[in-house]
Amino acid sequence: MTLANPVIAVIGAGAVGGYYGARLAQHGHNVHLLTRADCNQIRRNGMTIQSHDGDFSLTPDQISAYDDPRQMPKADLVLVTLKTTANQHLHDLIAPVLKPDSIILTLQNGLGNEELLADLFGRDRILGGMAFVCINRPNPGEILHTDHGVIRLGEPFNITSDRAKKISDLFNASQVTCEVLDNLTVGRWDKLIWNVPFNGLGAALDLTTDQILSNPHGLILARRLMQEVIETAKPLGVQFNLTIIEAKIRHTQTMGAYKTSMQIDRRMGRPMEIEAILGNPLKLAREKSIATPYMEMLYNILRLVDVAK
Repeated sequence: MTLANPVIAVIGAGAVGGYYGARLAQHGHNVHLLTRADCNQIRRNGMTIQSHDGDFSLTPDQISAYDDPRQMPKADLVLVTLKTTANQHLHDLIAPVLKPDSIILTLQNGLGNEELLADLFGRDRILGGMAFVCINRPNPGEILHTDHGVIRLGEPFNITSDRAKKISDLFNASQVTCEVLDNLTVGRWDKLIWNVPFNGLGAALDLTTDQILSNPHGLILARRLMQEVIETAKPLGVQFNLTIIEAKIRHTQTMGAYKTSMQIDRRMGRPMEIEAILGNPLKLAREKSIATPYMEMLYNILRLVDVAK
């Protein structure tokens, strides 16, 4: 794989993938988006990004959009930002863009994505990461980036390589702050401490993050859910100080009236990422006999209201 002038494919380029792909294209990289919903709009008019880090637009000749991966060029770097509710399509979407030495970086939510991709395409190809970004897609070809934006990535299978550093450098040079993690598992659970309460409660109750935190009952629920996530991670050797709970709350208060991805998915009548964010951690808790009554209740409520029953 070369990263001197890489061909970059973004698989599932909604708000998150569209934004990071657009930033890379803005800085001269050869970016190709797989985005069925926005394909025609981007081909005709390009993309418009409103960002707290600076607004910009891309013309159709600066970024390429596709609705069929078989029409895409072979890629050096494949960014996977597909919703986990569509993971059953990963093979068909990714296989057509792979070269023998392509690297796959998943920025998907929750647990189990690296393992699934490794089963499909081999462990040596796979990197994992988390996107910490407040972002929405109000209209086709338009992205609203309101806050944050950092990516944290790392090796999921203890492979010794400098490729994570090279990819991090690529993002940092394209106005996307990116950090390399020594332990990707810790990073995954760190994000779950936020995702379980705020994505979960936001979707179940149709409340923005500020509505959850402005109510004492919302604060109680958020804290209890975070505590359960922290306890569930312990059998993996992943230890968090409980001070992280108040740190996450303070961080979330800076987001304002933020609608989480699962809240938006429920409003739009789309399947929600319940299994990756809540179901998989709950399986581990049950296997280890860890009591997680708040997570169990939230999971069952979400399954009750999910369109993908």
